[in-house]
Amino acid sequence: MATQKLYAGAKLREMRTRLSLTQKEFAAKLGVSLPYLNQMENNNRPISTTVVLALAQEFGMDVTELSTGDSERLVSDMREALADPVFDDAVPPLADLRLTASNAPALARAFIALHRTYRQTHERLASLDEALGREDAQIQASPWEEVRDFFHYCDNYIDAMDRAAERFAGRAEDAGGIRAAALDSLADRGIRVQFPDIDETRKYDPENKTLQLSSRTAPQTQVFQLLLQVALISQDKLLEATLDFAKFHSDEARAIAKIGLANYFAGASLMPYAKFLATAQEYRHDLELLSNRFGASIEQVAHRLSTLQRPGAKGIPFFFVRVDQAGTITKRHSATRLQFARFGGACPLWNVHRAFETPGHFLRQLAETPDGVQYISLARDVSKSGGSYGAPVRRYAIALGCEVRHAEALVYADNLDFNNASAYEPIGISCRICERPNCHQRSVPPLERRLTIDAHTRGTLPYEVT
Repeated sequence: MATQKLYAGAKLREMRTRLSLTQKEFAAKLGVSLPYLNQMENNNRPISTTVVLALAQEFGMDVTELSTGDSERLVSDMREALADPVFDDAVPPLADLRLTASNAPALARAFIALHRTYRQTHERLASLDEALGREDAQIQASPWEEVRDFFHYCDNYIDAMDRAAERFAGRAEDAGGIRAAALDSLADRGIRVQFPDIDETRKYDPENKTLQLSSRTAPQTQVFQLLLQVALISQDKLLEATLDFAKFHSDEARAIAKIGLANYFAGASLMPYAKFLATAQEYRHDLELLSNRFGASIEQVAHRLSTLQRPGAKGIPFFFVRVDQAGTITKRHSATRLQFARFGGACPLWNVHRAFETPGHFLRQLAETPDGVQYISLARDVSKSGGSYGAPVRRYAIALGCEVRHAEALVYADNLDFNNASAYEPIGISCRICERPNCHQRSVPPLERRLTIDAHTRGTLPYEVT
């Protein structure tokens, strides 16, 4: 089998810029000529084995990063943006999008940001009467989407925060466990922790230094909220430094991101990286065993598995998504080639939607995307009780999956027929960018295909995709 050539010019330029080296200096350290480096940085030549070894030996780079990164995400996000009817027929071919993502990622991100601003402007104009009545009405990026994209393009892994959490978890072993360590950490700062019967999950009074956690919540939730509060108080400098690096455009986005980073610290403390990765491999990624072992919920475990992307010690590249009953994606991340729609819901053929029909049970699915990549997907409902009679129940479903080449490492892959082509269900990202011509669940025509309409014939769809 021929070896696939590796083009990673953007990664090389990014690394050289980060090291503040000229092309001449960088070429000398890599042991190549200046013209050769220039050609590699512009993706006119693939990265040679000599350069790969030099990057590892000279700079300690995890060379697996060269073949991963933002390209697939950028291509998926650009395709979704270009699916907007405003572009009409002016849609570049997929090959051009891939070239842009690999050679000019900054330009790709700028285009995606521009389209996002356009969408938000369009939505505001649709409710112009409301907007005109507000003094603070202005066109800017949605804080929630800005934070979502920050984690998305960080590969959902924040190294400094993850390592700080791992250090905290290491000290917890001598303190009688992670819950005791969190309580001790708060007590050392003069904070009293109470567990009253209140509606709020967590309520902190900074003046009286009192933290209240609802007695109605599950023990896993209480520990998680304790750790979140530890992060907000003991890791404030690290949180603020990370936020400064991110350069959010609004105070609201910065505030949302701070909570998100504190949540990240809590999850990483509850499931410290090295120990969790080793245990996940030992248990073959059995979510229930991991949940019991680390005192975390099924959703927390699944989410944590999708963050195991530490350079030099990566876990299986998983995708993770959470949807509500309307199919709207409320959490999403993918370390795989499968990327989720930024707007709207997920493919209706995906098993995550069926999880609501079988509460408390795991659903397994073999799926194939239009690019021919095959996945194993695990779905389950994670409905959350309000804690009292009459309280609203939050209903969600989660999906966790990876490419089938990692199937042997998953207990959920046992007894599945991976060699049977008919066992794979066809799924996509969204109808506008899915090229399948005969999907019976298609809601809108695909962007890059022509349609044939025959008034005398009606099939599954009122048109034929050609």
